[in-house]
Amino acid sequence: MAQRGEGVSEAGARERIRREVVSFARRDGRLSHRHQQAWDAHHARYVVAPERDARSTSLAPGWHLDAAALFGRTAPLVVEIGSGDGEAVLASAQAHPEVDHLAVEVYRPGLARTIVAAERAALDNLLVLPADARAVIASALPPESVREVRVFFPDPWPKARHHKRRLVDEAFVTAVTRVLEPGGVLRLATDWPDYAEVMRAVCEAAPGLVSRHPGSPWGPRFDGRVLTRYERKGTDLGRDIRDLAFGRPARR
Repeated sequence: MAQRGEGVSEAGARERIRREVVSFARRDGRLSHRHQQAWDAHHARYVVAPERDARSTSLAPGWHLDAAALFGRTAPLVVEIGSGDGEAVLASAQAHPEVDHLAVEVYRPGLARTIVAAERAALDNLLVLPADARAVIASALPPESVREVRVFFPDPWPKARHHKRRLVDEAFVTAVTRVLEPGGVLRLATDWPDYAEVMRAVCEAAPGLVSRHPGSPWGPRFDGRVLTRYERKGTDLGRDIRDLAFGRPARR
């Protein structure tokens, strides 16, 4: 029988999990035999294993990511949120070996495909972190520690009653501003028009961020973003892709 204090703690944790609003559906996914083998063989090299809270994708209060220790060097850091199968972050890591890349994703099959490709390319500037992006940005990353935060095609949660689950909102952009180094950039892309408008509004209202493309409502397509399967699907459906880039001013 559980002690009284333990029971209250466990019940409180379950209630907190039940009430917590996250920006993703449960996407653990089943790994194929090949990807399970790759995960077992290479996760120690590529997967960051944080201290957890009650949820499997949570981060323990007080856990902080030490990029220099994890990568074994001090270098600019790019954080890609919702990296999916890793197409964009892998291409960026290969094109810019002088930059470290952290892929934040909760979908295990996508993470497995990413580390398979990273191993095949012998990348030493890419790590993956299976975690809730909000917690990563809000508390795990030190202030002024990130060169770029990239959020490409986040889940649009199209139904109005689910809009509260959308990742890019005022609180998220405020947290991103905290972790960006002076001169750092938040890059966004979506193919959902109403979400694009929300993204632009919260970025324009964020203290400390300025548009990298003043005078234009949208930025040009970011040339560092490869054309992914998801983006092709959106354009095939006739959707316009909207890019945004907002940054912190560089120190003088």
